[in-house]
Amino acid sequence: MDGFVIGVDRGRYRSWVDGRTVTAMKARELGRGSIVVGDRVSLAGDVSGRPDTLARVVRVRPRTSVLRRSAEDDDPTERVIVANADQLVIVTALADPEPRPRLIDRFLVAAFDAGIEPLLCLTKADLAAPDALIAIYEPLGIRWITLSRPFGGQLDELRTLLADRISVLVGHSGVGKSTLVNALLPDADRAVGSVSPVTGRGRHTSSSAVALQLADGGWIVDTPGLRSFGLGHIAADKVVSAFEEFADAIEGCPPGCSHLDAGCCLDEWVAEHGGPAAAARLDSLRRLLRSREGLDPAEPSEP
Repeated sequence: MDGFVIGVDRGRYRSWVDGRTVTAMKARELGRGSIVVGDRVSLAGDVSGRPDTLARVVRVRPRTSVLRRSAEDDDPTERVIVANADQLVIVTALADPEPRPRLIDRFLVAAFDAGIEPLLCLTKADLAAPDALIAIYEPLGIRWITLSRPFGGQLDELRTLLADRISVLVGHSGVGKSTLVNALLPDADRAVGSVSPVTGRGRHTSSSAVALQLADGGWIVDTPGLRSFGLGHIAADKVVSAFEEFADAIEGCPPGCSHLDAGCCLDEWVAEHGGPAAAARLDSLRRLLRSREGLDPAEPSEP
């Protein structure tokens, strides 16, 4: 019987099967391969979902996408966060706490690497205007939505963007991610944190990723507030490939060009064929590449 993994806890995998939750353990023959939220699996054994029953995961189906991160930029070991998602919702507050563009950049690099469509969800628009932050990401063609408190009818647009998709919500602590989940799904009862008056940073609430089904179709995967998002596992060409208009120019670059230094053909191409819009796109590309290389360090980690 097929299932969809909605939660993982100490070697137990909760899967959604025909409208019920089935808890399972991994069959020994699967070896040490990881199973994560979003995986589509085949189950055997007791799949009734009754209390105190345990099924077995006997197969993990091929993944259509994998959202990954490394612990640090110099750590090539990847950690899979969610499988089979098709939308990455980057939740960031416009104030309290202040936006962290470098962390947003890192989320975008991971989205491009995974082939997942990003969506900027800007919360607390009642505290600050979104214009400055939107201007940073408009050259990338990133979709965005702003939300003020109380949410009210604003959630209708967001529900439309989430319908019939598997969407991963990411963001650092205190941006209102759990509040947003509770507004979308009042029965979710995700713990809501606050922002430290001393550090200005959010306090961590969600401790593990969990998939929650939306009433009008689709799933949202709520993830823990992330202190860092390493990109050591992602090749630079995966970032560059997201900027299709530069493909011809890059062919003229010398071997091993980082696209960050003088002599890169992108500068000449933008000067001859671009204009303000192309220059902004090139600046965005280089910002992402610097983030990947750790040359633009992420904001200090939370204590």
